[in-house]
Amino acid sequence: MKLPAAFYRRPDPVAIARELLGKYLFTRINGVLTGGRIVETEAYAHLNDQACHSHLGRYTARTKVMYEPGGVAYTYLIYGRYVLFNIITNEAGKADAVLIRGLEPTEGIPEMLLRRDMTQVRRNLTGGPGLLTQALGITKAHYGFDVTGDTIWLEDQGEVVPEAEILASPRVGIDYAGEDAALPWRFRIKSSPWTSPAK
Repeated sequence: MKLPAAFYRRPDPVAIARELLGKYLFTRINGVLTGGRIVETEAYAHLNDQACHSHLGRYTARTKVMYEPGGVAYTYLIYGRYVLFNIITNEAGKADAVLIRGLEPTEGIPEMLLRRDMTQVRRNLTGGPGLLTQALGITKAHYGFDVTGDTIWLEDQGEVVPEAEILASPRVGIDYAGEDAALPWRFRIKSSPWTSPAK
């Protein structure tokens, strides 16, 4: 079942990030279906979170999509080469987001290998936020796309990840965020070999 917009428009990005573990992310690009099971996420809150791009109401050409109602894609480039895929959450004007960091590939693996220029399936096919976007064909052009549409969408396939299987830890690469860098808002499925290698 496709996750509806209402799933994303709730007020707690931390709860949403946890709940997205075990859900499935799919893309259909040029008629080709690719996707997999989400095994790692990070939450970002517009209030009291210096790591969030919308902290203190920051509104720029890059962050403007964050102020839309939840359920749209926030894609941007890092290090000049990797696109990251976030889902905007909360209601309009409350600019929260969840970053998808790791994926267990399940659909369209031959196409993912082509996109990643790989010959065999290994963790670095989709085990990292800038790798899974390449594998799924997600680019900056998907900025603002509806994640309940037919190009990018998420599904609930009935899996509930037990609390004991969820590892909560600080987020990655946000040393600039002061004390907020220590917030345990990165969530991983402990048993998954598909989580990103970041400590």
